[in-house]
Amino acid sequence: MEISTATANEPFAPAPAAPHPITFMFLILPFGVMNGYLTVTVAWLLTQHGLKVEQVAALIAASFIPHTWKFLWAPIADTTLRRKIWYMLASVGSAVGIYATGAIKADPAHLGALTTVIIASNVAVTVLGMSTESLMAYTVSDEARGKAGGWFQAGNLGGSGVGGGLGLLLAQKLAAPWMAGGILALACLACSLGLLFVHEPAHSGPPRHLARDLWQVVTDIWTTARSKLGFLALLLCFSPIGSGAAAGLWAAVASDWHASAQTVGLVTGVIGGLVMAFGCMVGGYICDRMDHKVAYLWFGIMQAACAVGMGFAPHTEMNYIIFTMAYALVTGFTYAGFTAFVLEAMGLGAAATKFSLFASLSNFPIAWMTTIDGWAHTKYGPAGMLYTEAAVGMCGLVIFTSILLLTNKFWKSAPRAIA
Repeated sequence: MEISTATANEPFAPAPAAPHPITFMFLILPFGVMNGYLTVTVAWLLTQHGLKVEQVAALIAASFIPHTWKFLWAPIADTTLRRKIWYMLASVGSAVGIYATGAIKADPAHLGALTTVIIASNVAVTVLGMSTESLMAYTVSDEARGKAGGWFQAGNLGGSGVGGGLGLLLAQKLAAPWMAGGILALACLACSLGLLFVHEPAHSGPPRHLARDLWQVVTDIWTTARSKLGFLALLLCFSPIGSGAAAGLWAAVASDWHASAQTVGLVTGVIGGLVMAFGCMVGGYICDRMDHKVAYLWFGIMQAACAVGMGFAPHTEMNYIIFTMAYALVTGFTYAGFTAFVLEAMGLGAAATKFSLFASLSNFPIAWMTTIDGWAHTKYGPAGMLYTEAAVGMCGLVIFTSILLLTNKFWKSAPRAIA
């Protein structure tokens, strides 16, 4: 007879309860807070201290470097320490990074130090994101994954709004800029309390080996890339269609539309985050009712049209509010469209690892489009920046559509599910 490990007073040891999906909203909040704090609060402070939009754009683009390469260290987080330990280490690193970002003087002389801190802190926050995603995958039931994913995305986008809007408000009201970063850093550390409500299952099965796991990732990705949909999804990752890069510069270019700091904090902060989250839900609804590729291309056209409209309309504070909100809504559409297409294309197998890879690669066009936007602002002004983003996006759409038509004509083997 098999002996139970339960005590006499507890004859049946119940399985740990699954965490409520809202838990993952709090765990991922620091991920969004760091992005919002940089793109809104820090960007606004830098432009107020004489930095050009092109310089701010380069700084924001640098923050994407760890996000484009995070798949390289993802297997380390999966095969060494427990996920909760990785989360705590990353939480501390992220909080220190946010504080240090606010503590460094916002002027051209300290731009190098600020860039170094931002890259390092974004390395930490990528590990925080991986840990949260892994905990979600292992602890949420099949029936609750949709809800958990929704709360997770709400935390990411809402955190960006909090980091930007609240950060800017605090930076204006408090005596020194480091105080705003310090308050946000403490709030991010407090999010780790969510780990108390998550039971991490012990690893079972054969011992993990980093080299073997890396090789499995390579072979699985290669199998996916050889399928028609996998190839198109990888191509889309490098395309500027629907990149939403201009959103990272709204605070930096606010003065071109005569927008006040309060307006910037609201529309690029909390309200903008809520609008983008709503856009994700609407975009997902649309994607369920049409071909995912076609939906994403239409979303890209809508985003380009929004950029052109903002550049053409009078540069007033009201138009700044209207068009940044519209841009946020359409960017939410693109989030949903990209996710739906990738989930369709990647098949089975190492699904979590493949999704991380697709997500990493998709940061490349955001980074280089942000740099291009900054260059275009310097050379052609605010309207020229928006026209340039729209033009590059449409060039990407033409290239992607042409390759899509060619693959439909010449790709003989249908895509197969990857076991």
